[in-house]
Amino acid sequence: MQSLNQALSQSLHKANSLKKVLSSEFEALKEQNLTKFEELQIQKSEIFTFFSQDSLFDQIKTRAGAGDSQEYPIDVWDEVMDILKECKTLHQRNEILINSKLDSIRSALATIQSKDPLSSVEIYDKLGKLKSSRSNNNFSDA
Repeated sequence: MQSLNQALSQSLHKANSLKKVLSSEFEALKEQNLTKFEELQIQKSEIFTFFSQDSLFDQIKTRAGAGDSQEYPIDVWDEVMDILKECKTLHQRNEILINSKLDSIRSALATIQSKDPLSSVEIYDKLGKLKSSRSNNNFSDA
């Protein structure tokens, strides 16, 4: 088992990495670079896996409960927690951007799929043929 100082150092590194990943994720979303976005999801998942391990938190609780103030660098843990709070804000920002893009896509799809006879939108089927209410009426007239 690694020492508490090593675990905290690694936690600080992972928290900073998460912050960078979330910033890069935002840029990828703005640029609509889905390949980069998907690559970042793998990195983000690995960081989340690290933070979901109980061993680090068990070590911190044990040392804090024992009153080992000399060996327990609380300031490093506080820094990790501050960075993770920033990450939460960055994650929420990314979520807002994703949701607004999804809303735009849903709106566009609703417009395209509208059965409104006054709609001037023409849709192509899988074979590339025109599929709209106007073209169906033309075929029935012939």
